[in-house]
Amino acid sequence: MLTKREITVAAVSAGLTMTFVFAGSKIDKLDSSIFDWNDIAVKETKTGSVRTFFRSPTATLDELECHVTTLNPNESSHPPHKHQEEEVIIIKEGTLEALVNGTMKRVGPGSVVFQASNQMHSIRNVGTIPATYHVFSWHSPGTMNKNTVK
Repeated sequence: MLTKREITVAAVSAGLTMTFVFAGSKIDKLDSSIFDWNDIAVKETKTGSVRTFFRSPTATLDELECHVTTLNPNESSHPPHKHQEEEVIIIKEGTLEALVNGTMKRVGPGSVVFQASNQMHSIRNVGTIPATYHVFSWHSPGTMNKNTVK
């Protein structure tokens, strides 16, 4: 029988948001969990790759999401954009240029970028090697349009 963690990893790796049912009880929020880097599927993209660790409601948030993006040199994950949820980006390796408050700034390993709600932002790999960064985003209660699919 699969464990809750194994089902969660499989679901988020497939990009699914699910309500879990275990032993007859409905579980509709992310519980304390460990997500092993080696267990998370890598999805190749036109600009590099992405690993989706989780995307789920929690006890205090409508949704908490974590993914890790690897960008190839001279690539951006997307054009500058804004959205309602806030994000924290933690650079693991490589050199990125981040758009924050209308200014582009170079950041490297260990740097942290906070993107506030509804502010234009973007990330571009300006180095010569792939750049990898962790993204954590969240929807505070009442801020998420339940009909919107990312």
